[in-house]
Amino acid sequence: MYGLRRALTCSLFAAGLSAAALGHATEKAISFTVDGQKISGTLELPENVQTPPVILMLHGFTGTRNEWSSPVVKDGLFGRGAKALSEKGVASLRIDFRGSGESDGKFEDMTVDSEIKDALAALDFLSSRHDIDSRRISVVGMSLGGAVATAVAGRTTHPLSSVVLWNPGINLPAGFTSIYGEDVMKSGLGSGDQAIAVTMRGGGKTVKLKSAFFKSLYTTVPAAEIEKYHGPLLLAVGTKDTIVYPQPVSAEGLLSYHHGQHVLWTRPVDHGFDVERSAKTVDALIEETTDFVLEHSK
Repeated sequence: MYGLRRALTCSLFAAGLSAAALGHATEKAISFTVDGQKISGTLELPENVQTPPVILMLHGFTGTRNEWSSPVVKDGLFGRGAKALSEKGVASLRIDFRGSGESDGKFEDMTVDSEIKDALAALDFLSSRHDIDSRRISVVGMSLGGAVATAVAGRTTHPLSSVVLWNPGINLPAGFTSIYGEDVMKSGLGSGDQAIAVTMRGGGKTVKLKSAFFKSLYTTVPAAEIEKYHGPLLLAVGTKDTIVYPQPVSAEGLLSYHHGQHVLWTRPVDHGFDVERSAKTVDALIEETTDFVLEHSK
């Protein structure tokens, strides 16, 4: 039934667009400030569509506005998603959280709370614009950005058309313990204002973090946040995710706190939706997300 409604909605929505709008978009570099620091982003607007619906994209831990890229998805999960959305007449804003990408600040000063503050400010920014429809705003979050999205959904004063979570952090302390190990978590919690260098187990990127970040993992509880949001929710997870696991049971647990319409979308892929190996699942995820946002942007 969901698929039928989705197909009908997308057909009707597309029928109302100018044919010239499809396949074309304008990218604008934007910025706004939070606590005196600049946040940079990319606003992608479909051409010839007046005041389109818009989706705010929130990247994951150590990511940037285009999200995870690879030789087969060179423009990144969000960069690729933004183009697909614009082809269907949906605008998007993807931002760099403070301390990441081109935004001001140091990564070591980042916390879950600071990213929530950045995202809420991004919604304020969107609601003030006249080239998008502020009554039709959605949010998508990837990984830690997904955990941030649950808090944004529960706390914002702006009405949201829908929320989409891509392999979101669900139990943040458990997820980061799986990444860094118990010893690093203990050291981080006791490090005070001294930034410590941490490296993912098995190798990978080394970053510096302060105790405020580690503490914020325990004070932000996605299940408690999403319970305050009653709008449409799409939760997409990979059942081979080794960071947010086990799946789909973790996702089902999160959904049990959401008192509203929701859809659980699963595929046998890893945390990045197999972005390093193939674009197949990534494209299917983007299509599902686009259709879901369209259905709830009437």
